[in-house]
Amino acid sequence: MAAAALLTCAAPAQAAPRPTGPDNWLYLTVGPGETPSVTAQGTLLLCDPPQGHRRAADACAELEAADGRIAGIPPKDVFCTMVHAPVTVQARGVWRGRPVAYTETFPNACVMAARTGSVFTADEP
Repeated sequence: MAAAALLTCAAPAQAAPRPTGPDNWLYLTVGPGETPSVTAQGTLLLCDPPQGHRRAADACAELEAADGRIAGIPPKDVFCTMVHAPVTVQARGVWRGRPVAYTETFPNACVMAARTGSVFTADEP
């Protein structure tokens, strides 16, 4: 009996089971203008595994590096024209169990892409 107790104590500890279900997902919208669009069609970005739009793998990698914070994605070093054609983006969802709510208006689509990486570029080839 003592040997059985020792074997039980010597067994490796089991990791806590990971919750099932998608825990890294965002519903993304991009609309023209300076206010969030209520009619814009959105894209569901899933990151476990990456899917949802053409650049899902890139977007998920950028989000992973920024711990799910879109504002934490490093801006790209690109030159954008100074054309004023505002776009407003929204992201709602969950990243590692934390709610995500992000809304921002950019002066144009080039600046949006430079500041948010691949996250909102679902329709680009």
